[in-house]
Amino acid sequence: MRRGHHERRKKLSLFRLINRLLFLGIGISLLFALLRFQDMDEDFLTFISRGLGVWTSDLPKVSVDDWELILVNRSHLQEESHPKLTQIDDIQVDSRIAENTRQFLAAARAIAPGETLISGYRSRAEQTELYEEALALAEEGLSRQEAEQEVQKRIQLPGASEHQTGLAIDMSEPEGQNDEVANKIAEIAPKYGFILRYPEGKSDITGVNFENWHYRYVGVESAQYMQKHHLVLEEYLALLKESAR
Repeated sequence: MRRGHHERRKKLSLFRLINRLLFLGIGISLLFALLRFQDMDEDFLTFISRGLGVWTSDLPKVSVDDWELILVNRSHLQEESHPKLTQIDDIQVDSRIAENTRQFLAAARAIAPGETLISGYRSRAEQTELYEEALALAEEGLSRQEAEQEVQKRIQLPGASEHQTGLAIDMSEPEGQNDEVANKIAEIAPKYGFILRYPEGKSDITGVNFENWHYRYVGVESAQYMQKHHLVLEEYLALLKESAR
């Protein structure tokens, strides 16, 4: 009789433990769901990097100050940088990533022969012109504020575009990138130091809607780490900063 009572107590304790773990998991999930609606400043991104539970023991030996990890977005505007450029097909890129870009393009064409470099380096003046043209079209039937909100989902503000660094490329088939091809190319990109900069499900962090054609050079080690841990550049830099890199 005593043994049966003891067994029931053990089962009850186990049941309570499982319930507590479930409620804890639900609570954490709800907390992060609420936090995703907050403004993404650097302190909050640092908090996110802790919450991700990413192991830092295999972090690449890189620094947030390395040239290939420069952060350019609406919170980190860049002045005209005038990088040394190299022509590849119809675009230009920072000369330091020219060979990696050629190799990445060749690998992408092995998957889909029609892959083309659509865009590379753009000056701030060119970005301004592109932005203003899109804004003028969007303003037809919308207020200025509504037009700006709509355009900024697709085109970055002057100073907020990575294309000004010469470290970003747009690569696609001329008729558009289908999902199967895009996934295969994104999978091999880190081998050449590139990441898909604006992946699906991360627009609340990057500020940009999903783009399956926009790649950013960050270096091979960083790109492979980011892919392994499903990080975007903002999250990766926050993690490096938290690790005093």
